[in-house]
Amino acid sequence: MPTVWTTTRHRIDLSAPQVMGIVNVTPDSFSEAPTSLIVANGLQRAQTALDAGADILDVGAESTRPGASPVSEQEEWARLQPVLKAILSWGVPISVDTYKPAIMQRALDMGVDIINDVWALRWRAADGLNAEHVVATHPNCGVCLMHMNGEPATMHISPMEGEAVAPVVAFLAQRAQALRDQGVASSRVVLDPGIGFGKTVAQNFSLVTGQRVLLELGYPVLAGWSRKSSLGAVTGREVGSRTYASVAAACLAMQHGAQVLRVHDVAATKDAVAVYQAVVAGGDLAAGD
Repeated sequence: MPTVWTTTRHRIDLSAPQVMGIVNVTPDSFSEAPTSLIVANGLQRAQTALDAGADILDVGAESTRPGASPVSEQEEWARLQPVLKAILSWGVPISVDTYKPAIMQRALDMGVDIINDVWALRWRAADGLNAEHVVATHPNCGVCLMHMNGEPATMHISPMEGEAVAPVVAFLAQRAQALRDQGVASSRVVLDPGIGFGKTVAQNFSLVTGQRVLLELGYPVLAGWSRKSSLGAVTGREVGSRTYASVAAACLAMQHGAQVLRVHDVAATKDAVAVYQAVVAGGDLAAGD
C-alpha cells in the first residue's frame, strides 16, 4: 500500500494519520446570504483550520449533507475561486470537494492538489465533460473516491439494504480500477467508504471495522465521521455538540487503519492523533512520563 499520497504539489506522508480540515464555503443558515459574506466566512474557517494544525485543507462550496439542494456551477465557482486564490500560497495541500467536472478543471488549473469527489468521478456534464477524464488527464493530482448510495438530496430517504461492507468495497474497487485503466497511478488515490451517505446507523458503524477489508484493496483510507448524524443517534447530541463523539470515532478509525481523517474540529483531532501515535510507539517518547 502506498505510504505517500501523490498530489499536484505535495507528496503527503501517510505513515502517520493526516488531519484534513473541513472548510465549508457555504451559507451557515440563510440560503440568500451574499456570496461575499460566504467567501469571507470560508476564508476565516480556512485560517482557523490551518492555525489549529490541519495537514490538509478540504474546501467545498456545495453542501452534500443529506437533503441538500445542489447549487449552480456558476455559484459554486464564485464561492470557491477567491478562497482558493488566497490559500494556495499557504504551503499546505489543498483539496477541493466537488463532483462537477468543470469545477475540477478550473481548480486543477489553479494548482490545487486533490479532488475529493462524493460521486467517485462518475459525473458527466451536459457538455460531455466527465470527471474521470479531467482527473486522469491531469498530471499527478490526488483524488479521493467516495462511496455514496443514491444522491445527496434523497439518500437519507432510501438507505442501503443489507450489510454494507461488501458492496462498498466492491464499488470502490471498481472505481479504483477504472482510474487504473485510465493510467492513474495508485499512489494518487485514496478511498472513502462514505459514512452517512445513504447508509443506516448500523451500516455506518459496521464500516469502521470494515475498513480492514477496504484496505485489502491496497489503497489508503479516508474516514469522514466528523459530526455525522450516526454520532448524534448514539449520543443524543445535536450537530454542534458532537466534538467528543467525532474524536472518538476518529480514534477508532485510526485503530482500524484510516490514514486520513476529515474533520471540523482540527485541534481536538490533532491531539487525539498525537496520543494515538504515542500509544502505537509504545510510549517511547523523549519527554518521559
